[in-house]
Amino acid sequence: QVQLVESGGGLVQAGGSLRLSCAASGRTFSTHPMAWFRQAPGKEREFVAAISRSGGNTYYADSVKGRFTISRDNVKNTVYLQMNSLKPEDTAVYYCAAGGHWTSTSLNHRDYDSWGQGTQVTVSS
Repeated sequence: QVQLVESGGGLVQAGGSLRLSCAASGRTFSTHPMAWFRQAPGKEREFVAAISRSGGNTYYADSVKGRFTISRDNVKNTVYLQMNSLKPEDTAVYYCAAGGHWTSTSLNHRDYDSWGQGTQVTVSS
């Protein structure tokens, strides 16, 4: 498994921006597809964005498409989530997740076996 540590969450006004980072341990980062999920109070964990091992393919939930951008740096062992035009409904704990070695990129949280501790994002109206 991969150890993941998120950072960059916080409180922002609607329309603002935040950039989340997720630093991974180990030397196999480039072999793992990566994703961001989020969970709001009283709701199930939901898919936000995913990126393939090379970074060449990205996937987004319809609710964030055009506003969020996922990227990765396989030298720095870090995946990012740039969040623009934030809305109050984006308020949630955001989790970084890593899939298994050499697996395909998935939008299903069950296909990810390493998770960070989460970082809170709060968007005020």
